[in-house]
Amino acid sequence: MKVAIGSDHAGFKLKEIIINYLKRKKIELKDFGAYSEESVDYPDYAYPVAKAVADKEFDRGILICGSGVGVTITANKVKGIRAVNAYDTYTAKQSREHGNCNVLTLAGRKLTKAKATKIVDVWLKTEFSGDERHLRRLNKIEPLE
Repeated sequence: MKVAIGSDHAGFKLKEIIINYLKRKKIELKDFGAYSEESVDYPDYAYPVAKAVADKEFDRGILICGSGVGVTITANKVKGIRAVNAYDTYTAKQSREHGNCNVLTLAGRKLTKAKATKIVDVWLKTEFSGDERHLRRLNKIEPLE
């Protein structure tokens, strides 16, 4: 699995934690920035990650800002992206099983290291169920893009 990851300044510390976690798990990744806690604008990092996932350069994407909301909004503007702001493992699992979400967003200022890594772990391990009812719903969303 190849993962694209990015953050703004508010998500930088958590991004570094997640990068180290993914490396320990031997998951291939690319860091799209930001590269410090110096103030930046989240769309400048969220869009390239989402675009790379939509273009199939990466299997999944992870984005982090202060609340996770700004990067979620930005990523969901890209055709083919289904981004979820997961705040617990249940949401992460459901987003994959039912929504086939391909971008995970996290709240850098709200999640602990332990909680964030659990969310990432569950999200990466969970596959889309492929259930007919979920496919039907996703097929209704696609034309709206």
